[in-house]
Parts: sequence; structure tokens; C-alpha cells
Amino acid sequence: MTEVAFDERGLVPAIVQDAATGAVLMLAYMDREALDATLRTKEVHFHSRSRGRLWKKGETSGNVMHLVELAPDCDADALLVKVHPAGPACHTGEATCFGPVNAPDLGRFLSELAALLRQRRRDLPAGSYSAELFEGGADAIATKLVEEAAETAAALRGEGRDRVLSELTDLLYVMLVLATHLELTADEVRASLEEKRRQGPARRARREAR
Repeated sequence: MTEVAFDERGLVPAIVQDAATGAVLMLAYMDREALDATLRTKEVHFHSRSRGRLWKKGETSGNVMHLVELAPDCDADALLVKVHPAGPACHTGEATCFGPVNAPDLGRFLSELAALLRQRRRDLPAGSYSAELFEGGADAIATKLVEEAAETAAALRGEGRDRVLSELTDLLYVMLVLATHLELTADEVRASLEEKRRQGPARRARREAR
């Protein structure tokens, strides 16, 4: 990473953004210790100016932020920190420190679920089904993925809308487990979808030429 230009106090502003929804969550400051701790643990740390010490976001509330990507701006005197938040970013209980967000509720929920899955993969708590899948690795996840896809297809063929919705969300959950297992980022998923959309006309032309 480009060498960060800390100010005379040894600090650099860090703009925190939800990696899934794009919502700007908060502005805080990092010093070298906080930056190193964030990169090492993959959980966001800041420098608390009021307390004069290292501060792990969520250390008391539990609303930790799981690092997805961290990059300096063009002058390296500010940082963009993309995260999956485990809960509200603001101490007021709001999703962001800038008040209510207009991001879709589903996007925020999926981002929080992605954060929870990262915790499950790291801690592997007893009794957690997600932890069981992570411990089983690719084979266990693939087996569950095939099972849920088949059940979703079966529901679509004649079990009613509510049943389809239930099976679809089970399938979506396993897909998120898979994405967490592979450490896929939201940017990678979006880029793949954009590439498929770009190739759409050519793929249609090939089908029609057969």
C-alpha cells in the first residue's frame, strides 16, 4: 500500500463505507498503530482522540466492522475503508453517523450477515451451523449448495410462493457462506455481473447463430 501521509499529530482521516451498500457510515481517525491493527486483524481500529488510545470499533457495543478493503486517496492523506458492519455504525443506534440512510434495507441486512459469517468462520463457535459448514470446507458447502438449489427448484415447480421464498433465502444464505469461504468481495461480485451484462449481446448472437 502507498505510504500514508499522517498529519503533524500522527493521524489520518478514515472514511468508512459499507462495502455492500455503498453507504458512508462514519468518519474517524487512524494513527499508525490503528492502521497496523486493522490490517493485521481485519477488524477496523481507530485512534480515539478523546481517550488518546487505540480503539477497536465495537469493542463495547459488539458492532465490529470487518475490513473488506482499505485504500488511500490520491494524496495518501485520507483513507477509504470498506467494511461489512456487524451492526449500527453510530453510538445513537443509527446505521450511519450521518443519520438514516436511504440504502435498501436488504442491502444493509446482507452486509451485516456477511459480517456475522466472517465472525463464524474466524471463531468457529460450538453449536453454529455456519461454523460446521466452514469446518467442512468446500465439500460440505458444495453439498449444501446442491441440496438447497434442488429444494428451491422443486418448490418452484409446485409448492407455492411462500415455500419458494423460504427455500430461496436458504439458498442465498449458503451462497453467502460460499462467498465468505472464498473471501470474495462485493466489488468482485459486481465486476463479474457487469462483465456478464457487457457480454450479453455477443452471447445472444452466438445462440441465435446456432
